[in-house]
Amino acid sequence: MAVEERLSIGDVAERTGLSVHALRFYEREGLLVGPVERTAGGRRRYTGADVDWLLICVKLRESGMPLADLKRFAELVRCGPGNEAERLRLLDAHRQRVDAQMAALEECRSLIAWKVGVYAEHLARGAASGLWDPTG
Repeated sequence: MAVEERLSIGDVAERTGLSVHALRFYEREGLLVGPVERTAGGRRRYTGADVDWLLICVKLRESGMPLADLKRFAELVRCGPGNEAERLRLLDAHRQRVDAQMAALEECRSLIAWKVGVYAEHLARGAASGLWDPTG
């Protein structure tokens, strides 16, 4: 049976896009689901499962999940089976926030696309002079 590869903090930073500083922060804040192993010299050694979990954390944070919610989610996962309904509630509430943000951004995008069309049309006709001119 093969021994699972152990990764240095630098390797994990490269694979996750997190800085070494951020990885230390995640560990300190209890955002990992298991303890990070250490070498006899005290260097962190991560597993593939650690990297997979961190990639999930990265996406949850990039999508705006509050740190407190991410900490709670990690705590629930660490506790093991029996709290899946609470995990689902937490993730579903976050999904609803992301959906609302996406709808708001789509509204903004539509307005911007309309305004781009207005400017493009005026420029194509050579009639852009004075378009939204606050000095005129």
